[in-house]
Amino acid sequence: MKLSKSFFYTLREDAKDEDSCSGNLLVRSGMIKKSSSGIYMIMPMGKRVLKKIEEIVREEMDRSGAQELLMPALILEDVYVKSGRRDVFGSNMFALKDRYQKEYVLGPTHEELFAIAAAMKGKSYKDFPYNLYQIQTKYRDETRPRYGLIRTREFIMKDAYSFDTDLEGLHESYMKMFNAYCRIFDRLSLDYKIVKADTGAMGGLLSEEFQAICSIGEDVVVGCEHCDFSSNMEISEVVDHTNVCNEEVKPLEAVETLNAKTIEEVASFFQRDPQDFVKTLLYRVDQEKFVAFLLRGDRELNETKVLKLLQANEMELASFEDVERITGAKVGFAGPIGLENIMIVMDRQIQKMKNFICGANRSDYHYINANLTDFHPDVIADISYVKEGDTCPKCGAPLTFTKGIEVGNTFKLGTKYAESLGLQYLDRDNQLKPVVMGSYGIGLERCMAAIAEQHNDENGLIWPMAVAPFAVAIVVVSTKNEEQMRVANELYERLAHEHIDVLLDDRSERPGVKFKDMDLIGIPYRITVGRGAASGMVEWCVREDQTMEEVTTEEAFTKAMTLQKNV
Repeated sequence: MKLSKSFFYTLREDAKDEDSCSGNLLVRSGMIKKSSSGIYMIMPMGKRVLKKIEEIVREEMDRSGAQELLMPALILEDVYVKSGRRDVFGSNMFALKDRYQKEYVLGPTHEELFAIAAAMKGKSYKDFPYNLYQIQTKYRDETRPRYGLIRTREFIMKDAYSFDTDLEGLHESYMKMFNAYCRIFDRLSLDYKIVKADTGAMGGLLSEEFQAICSIGEDVVVGCEHCDFSSNMEISEVVDHTNVCNEEVKPLEAVETLNAKTIEEVASFFQRDPQDFVKTLLYRVDQEKFVAFLLRGDRELNETKVLKLLQANEMELASFEDVERITGAKVGFAGPIGLENIMIVMDRQIQKMKNFICGANRSDYHYINANLTDFHPDVIADISYVKEGDTCPKCGAPLTFTKGIEVGNTFKLGTKYAESLGLQYLDRDNQLKPVVMGSYGIGLERCMAAIAEQHNDENGLIWPMAVAPFAVAIVVVSTKNEEQMRVANELYERLAHEHIDVLLDDRSERPGVKFKDMDLIGIPYRITVGRGAASGMVEWCVREDQTMEEVTTEEAFTKAMTLQKNV
């Protein structure tokens, strides 16, 4: 591509409305442009990068034996109602009606349609296994789109689905996809971790996430200092090795704590550590009932664990009015003792506590010396978030936290969708059985953003060779110099003829502007054609470490020829 005859631009200033390094650099380098909140145009240079990512994904999917198809994005809402997921997605799903008032949605994911398509072939056990995939646009009405391409409302996704007759077959299909994912993310030069995760709206038997390690990642990846344990923070078990308190039980006593509502305020009032307190949080669950959750004062409620525990779809903090109605006290003084007509779910850490402090369900009062004999929880479970430094459930060493961007996920769905959508097969005994499914997703634009987050410096992007928009940029110092233009054009034509991705910067710009642009857009190698052209010499520059060397034109051609062959 010759820049003088191409659509190409860069921005000198940082993008004002981008809150991530990748978003800022991708906008500045002219690769993407925001259309509206959470929606982006992919510009020509960015499209080349995205296409390279897509090609890698497609190659590995085909290598694993999966077959590509294409599903519609516009889907009858009844499909999701039938599977039971319409309410689960709720307002995250874009909904619309056609001219006949039929209700449609824009597909956020396609398990249902793939199950319907699979029924066309899956009649007998002899028809299995097989795997189908697509690369297509998805739509989710995110509450808070952010971080450029990392959390958007419209995005391109590769989703694959395996179909088997039993769990053993599912595991084999799952591992094929798992290994394909490892090859994909290795080829994309991503630093990633594989973690156990919550199955969420997908449901099923197992979920694992491929997390690209990044400081702005929205997910917390829980790891261990001494073993290979890794997990998403949302499902990480809190292992409590503290001993049961051996204090003698003391008499319960109500103490006035005027204006002390928060754990910090009450801890200061009593001169006690927050872990000596039990806090009571009231939530409305699925808009139908209120539930009180009891946690140690130094812990936070893990809503993912709670939703799974209660088999609920959504939860929100109770309003001030509801808290006062249920407890008979102002907000900040709720406690489990005397709390009636409401389910009480207690974190299991509290079982080891004695003589703790909690709200008294009376404005400006707290109880001291509260004990488990003073109230009766309905459920006792692990409902709190793990904290950095907690005990590893695998080896007992301290846990560590890093942040990650979820770029891929794999699910063992089991028979959930087959049963709800009637996907069955006849087994060897001529008995109808539900098909066993797996689901496997990769966000292509998220991969692009994650690579940009991990591969950049103060000058701009540093694309790995496998996804770079061009392998080599030829920069002409002076387009008015006939010899420089002759050498540059000749080198460009030779490389293009050999199918090397080469860009020729033949714009009438100052050399400094051209060099900055090539650094910004992240071309891995640059050949500078300047004063030495007359004597057959050019400059070879490596983007990653900015090393430069003077070589002959023929040597530059040979170096460029070896680049893509080694990808």
